[in-house]
Amino acid sequence: MSDSPGILLGHQFDDIEQQREASILAMWVFLATEILLFGGLFFAYTAYRQAFPGAFAAASNKTVYWIGTLNTGVLLISSVTMALSVHAAREGRRKALLRFLLATLFLGLTFLGLKGFEYYLDYESHIVPGLNWPITNNFTRHQAIFFLLYFFMTGLHAFHLTVGCCLVSLMIFWTWRGRFSKEHYIPIDLTGLYWHLIDLVWIFLYPLFYLPGRHL
Repeated sequence: MSDSPGILLGHQFDDIEQQREASILAMWVFLATEILLFGGLFFAYTAYRQAFPGAFAAASNKTVYWIGTLNTGVLLISSVTMALSVHAAREGRRKALLRFLLATLFLGLTFLGLKGFEYYLDYESHIVPGLNWPITNNFTRHQAIFFLLYFFMTGLHAFHLTVGCCLVSLMIFWTWRGRFSKEHYIPIDLTGLYWHLIDLVWIFLYPLFYLPGRHL
């Protein structure tokens, strides 16, 4: 452990920079597994969309386009505030770091709130396969595949975002306790990488589920 306040150095590392590089490498390995997970789901979506393009286009028109678009903007802004958080951490600006982390958390919770409201609207519109959407012919059966993928993939994304919000909340607490400094901000860096992955996944989910069949 380092003698510097706020810096926790593992006994297996020579210095804080080596610890930071090892931590970032470990995070990238973890993110690679997440990319493989979502990559498989994207492949499944692509295969079914190629098989049933008309059904997927029709089903896409039933999604709540304005919420999906608004949430895209919310996450893009949250990426900016998270990047600013990392920048503030590197410069040792504690107050700025706290403000940007709070803004990131607020935007993440806003996304989840809008997504929950969208799921409610989906339920009210009777487009939840197996729950309140009677399947009567082959065409709607193919649309059901679209919505099964939609709910699973966006739900999985929402779960990851919930974890991200928990991590940001922890970073806020640690920042308030004065744990970070110009020399030690590794947890902020790692949280930022995770948050940006969540945003990147949504950038792919949005056009796949909200734009097919729509003429903008």
